[in-house]
Amino acid sequence: MRVATEVGERPVRGARGAGGETIRAAVFDLDGTLANTLPAISKLLVKVASEQGCAVTPRQAAAAIGKPPGPAFGRLLGLPEEDGRVQAAISRYRELFSYEVLCQGPQLLFPGVTAGLSALRAHGVELAVATSKTTRSAEALLDVMGIRDLVGPVIGQDMVRRGKPHPEMVLRAAGRLGVATWQSAYVGDTVGDMRMAVTARMEPVAVTYGVGKFGELAGVAGTRMCSSFKDVVSVIAAARPRSGVPVGAQQRRR
Repeated sequence: MRVATEVGERPVRGARGAGGETIRAAVFDLDGTLANTLPAISKLLVKVASEQGCAVTPRQAAAAIGKPPGPAFGRLLGLPEEDGRVQAAISRYRELFSYEVLCQGPQLLFPGVTAGLSALRAHGVELAVATSKTTRSAEALLDVMGIRDLVGPVIGQDMVRRGKPHPEMVLRAAGRLGVATWQSAYVGDTVGDMRMAVTARMEPVAVTYGVGKFGELAGVAGTRMCSSFKDVVSVIAAARPRSGVPVGAQQRRR
């Protein structure tokens, strides 16, 4: 059985219920999906782990990106999440994040993100962000990149009891948007993102320019594979009702 579709093909109806072809909302992951923060974050993780006396390779650091901070640093340091050194590493990471990552501002955006989000808004698609970052950190990143006003609710790890891949954060995002999950898509770059989308009965849309490998992402049933943010916009816009008006020509619903 085919488990993924390429851009331009008719979508697989795996996770979607009786919602037909309509996507009314899109919820986005942040790091590796909207923001090209992976090199800077990997470097920062290596630095913080080193301060805790643990040698971590860039590859090991990259594998921890996208996970909540407790599990991420627990895995990197080889310690339980509640260990004092893990908590110290998390505090240090948050302390240095502004200086090591946020300082890069709009340069962190992947190509086409600003124009793509604007086009989706104009096409009447409701937008939100659901991320393993804290809400404060996510808001700050969106702000320095200049796209905070393009998305609505921002759901961070601190707003839910259970993080990815549990669907709590995307369910909350859809609820805040007032859109049923089966009329929503979740766009991310990891297998956990796609599994979360499927569990929530959202359309799983994977970008292949982030952390996840193509084969792993495509292995999640129903996943749409996108090699650029332009492809993401095409996939979501193609599932909107036909109105005869091109993307970008409609005003966003208020």
